[in-house]
Amino acid sequence: MKMKMLLFLLLLGIVGPHCTSARTHSLKYFYTGSSGVPNFPEFVSVGLVDEVEITHYDSNTKSYEPKQDWMNRITEEDSQYWERNTQLSLGAQQTYKVSIETLKQRFNQTGG
Repeated sequence: MKMKMLLFLLLLGIVGPHCTSARTHSLKYFYTGSSGVPNFPEFVSVGLVDEVEITHYDSNTKSYEPKQDWMNRITEEDSQYWERNTQLSLGAQQTYKVSIETLKQRFNQTGG
């Protein structure tokens, strides 16, 4: 399904309405893990297309959510898309949490 969505995004930019020439677009995902930062989630995942946020997950809400209306439209045929990506993000959150704890121990940053 991710490949299908990526293909859709690429086609949207290349043969979209009023498009007379090919354009280059970017798709980026950023993951941020933290530990002990007040008022900041331990884990955040953000998806961007052309520097515009399209998806968001954080450890406070524990929900992978669309940030653009068109994301709902292109995922409506896959009823499990948002739940599946929520579960994937939960897994990444746990991986980051373990990795941060390992790094803290290796760099002797476990307290104080």
